[in-house]
Amino acid sequence: MPADAQKVIGFIGYSNSGKTTLIEKLIPIFRAQGLAVSAIKNAHHGFDMDRPGKDSYRYREAGAGQVLIATSLRWALLTETPRHAATLDALLAELAPCDLVIIEGFKSEGHVQRIEVRRTANLEPPIFPHDPNVIAVAADHAVETRLPVLELNDPDRIAAFITQRLQL
Repeated sequence: MPADAQKVIGFIGYSNSGKTTLIEKLIPIFRAQGLAVSAIKNAHHGFDMDRPGKDSYRYREAGAGQVLIATSLRWALLTETPRHAATLDALLAELAPCDLVIIEGFKSEGHVQRIEVRRTANLEPPIFPHDPNVIAVAADHAVETRLPVLELNDPDRIAAFITQRLQL
């Protein structure tokens, strides 16, 4: 499904700004509304779901471009991308149909609507003045901007803002 046909909201911000914690609080709110929610997280630090010695790891080490691991509760498809990282649009296209996709990160990629998350403790300059895709700021302090400023510690209000903005 093309990204523009999906209902997508992104959350950007610096490390330790509270993005993951906020998303973790928003998902149950949307689920309680009866929405199917998927999430994509951009991990800046390398990670590997697979472990040396496991069969799936051995298949990847042997050269398999994709390895699908399945249990009775879930499955995961590991895809090697040695030439270039997958684009946000390519990752969105991999998701099963759902009502809402929540994206964490990818602040310099894609044209999805985003909310910047800020904490008083973050000393880095704001991102929103340089990103036309930022539609609001969720912060635990006053922020000088013409954008809507949402109380970071009020996930119900943030969910309501997203619901209205995306017409969920």
